[in-house]
Amino acid sequence: MKATHLGAALVLTHGVALAEPSSLPLKRVRLYETGVGYFERSGTVSAASDATLPVPAGHLDDALKTLVVMSPGGGTSVGGVEFGSSVTADMARALAGLDGDTSLGMVQLLGSLKGADVELRTEKEKVQGRVVDVQDANVSAMEECVVQKEGAPCTPRKVASLVMLTKSSEIRRFALHDVVGARPTDPARAKRLETALEAASGGAASVEKKLRVMAQAGKPVALGYVAETPVWRSTYRLVLGEKDDGALQGWALLHNDTDEDWKKVSVELVNGRPDSYLFPLAAPRYARRELVTPENELSTVPQLLGTTPDAMWTGESFGAGGIGLSGVGAGGGGRGEGIGLGSIGTIGHGGGTGTGQSSLLSVGNLAAVAPTEGVESGALFRYSLKSPLDLRAHGSALVPFVTNAVSARRIAFIASAGEPARSAVHLKNQGKQTLPAGPISIFADGGFAGESAIDRLKPRESRILSFGFDLDLELRQDDATQKDETRLVSWSGTALTEHFVRHHVVRYEIENRSSSARTVYLELPFVNNAKVMDADEVSYDEQTQHGVAVFKVKAKHEGTRTLRVDEGLSKSTGFDRLTSKSLRAVAAHKLVPESQKKILLAAADRLLEAEVRNGGIIRRGQDLKQAEQDIARLRANARAVNQLKGGGAIVDRLLAAEDQAKKLRKRIADLRSEVKERHRQAWDTLARLGPGR
Repeated sequence: MKATHLGAALVLTHGVALAEPSSLPLKRVRLYETGVGYFERSGTVSAASDATLPVPAGHLDDALKTLVVMSPGGGTSVGGVEFGSSVTADMARALAGLDGDTSLGMVQLLGSLKGADVELRTEKEKVQGRVVDVQDANVSAMEECVVQKEGAPCTPRKVASLVMLTKSSEIRRFALHDVVGARPTDPARAKRLETALEAASGGAASVEKKLRVMAQAGKPVALGYVAETPVWRSTYRLVLGEKDDGALQGWALLHNDTDEDWKKVSVELVNGRPDSYLFPLAAPRYARRELVTPENELSTVPQLLGTTPDAMWTGESFGAGGIGLSGVGAGGGGRGEGIGLGSIGTIGHGGGTGTGQSSLLSVGNLAAVAPTEGVESGALFRYSLKSPLDLRAHGSALVPFVTNAVSARRIAFIASAGEPARSAVHLKNQGKQTLPAGPISIFADGGFAGESAIDRLKPRESRILSFGFDLDLELRQDDATQKDETRLVSWSGTALTEHFVRHHVVRYEIENRSSSARTVYLELPFVNNAKVMDADEVSYDEQTQHGVAVFKVKAKHEGTRTLRVDEGLSKSTGFDRLTSKSLRAVAAHKLVPESQKKILLAAADRLLEAEVRNGGIIRRGQDLKQAEQDIARLRANARAVNQLKGGGAIVDRLLAAEDQAKKLRKRIADLRSEVKERHRQAWDTLARLGPGR
């Protein structure tokens, strides 16, 4: 006997196939960094067939949300687009009579045809009739004989079966493994089942939908729409020249993830991030309306959706419950990813020391040596490929999109003294277009030099890109001294701020073992409010926002270089930490203005008076402690004397000690009040400094 086969084919054929409508040719594609693309199709609507837009089902919502008519003057008007409605998997299964989330095997599919007219096909015959019931092997009453060994009696085994009422009103039972095909003869029933299988399949979102354009035949039409696309990405090659110049080649990696070949398509790459979002639009939606309760209670779902009046009368209904119309919209949206260059760590004046850049002193501006800030003249930049592109379906291509002459200075970059030198290039975007982020390969001296990455680079912006180690160069710090010179003070309301210049003298040892000269970029651990002296040049790293000292080192050279740097810094001291000595020390600086010196010295006098009184509080506190100890001792003696023979001398001494303690407590309270007053006076005096200009 044949084994039971539950995977037999279910044939769904109904009617004669119509001529496939022709698709409007794809003429232009514009790809965005946000993961969407603009597709433009144009052509003439043929009289023989309708023009269509081929769109994957998952992109249908995007296409409907963004469809725009781009017909030129004299073109035909578009009356709309027509397409097959999208339904949720649950709705489709319910319409087709498929229960819940059960698997779609032969038993389940044939079971959905109960009561339907079908043509059943076995290997021996074709039978037309109506399906009465389908039962799997566990509940089927049909059995077959299985012979285990030749000559042995057969063993009965239940098999899945189908019961049919034939056209001649004969009730027949078929073993399911004998059924090789079944075709619903009712086209509507077949269409429901086909729709259910399409919606329930795992690849439903990739099934191509045909949007039929309703327009006048014989005239041109152009339509555009947005759909989800792979993010286009950029990659660069920089060929260094001999005179701080170079040629930058930008390549774009793009993908055609559709089922359609691109033929002579104009491609534009957009460097920008227009907003795009997902919105469920294609599938039918049903609004909620106010419920007005009728006199008789009515059902919220059609009574005859999955049953008949006869079945309801006999109690064989499928049960109550609504059909949920829910789904997840699919389509455009997303965000492109760039490749960013990590910051190079530097040494700075952190908040832990309380020292920062001065807001009053103007010593210098290292950032002023940076190029003019990059400017974009519009929200989007477009790169148009020079010639139309041919790209097969589900193919990818690497195409050139920009070629610029750039300023590219080859350097040796050192993040801080003592760290390994890095081969690098100081690159400036001299073009008029923003360069998207991407990896970059450096070529020099007739070959490959290394790799790096650039972030988004606007016109006139520059970046220092390191691409390897320079093993022939070393730079070490040999000696360093610093001296602080206070020039201004200000009052914040709670703290005194000193604005001072820190004079640095730093000596470096530099060794270049190469037979070629080096331009050394040393990143400086100073604030931007600084002046750098004795370097060959001063540059600026726009990414880390630090100044850079430039040294030009000859080939095969070893020597020392000294930098002098003045930094404009500030540090704050809270009022509770100020002393008369610290205020006088600040006032002693020669460059502090006389008007500020007078204020500082006046405040110092008030603090000195407070400090003297604090000293008095300490001394009287010690006296009070001694007096309280004497009082405790005299009270103990008085109790002992009174118990024996009495006596007045000890009592007199006790009273005198208590009187002394009372006076001491009052004096301490007075001193504390005077200290508080002197502090207030010092505070008011310092407030005359103000926050500065």
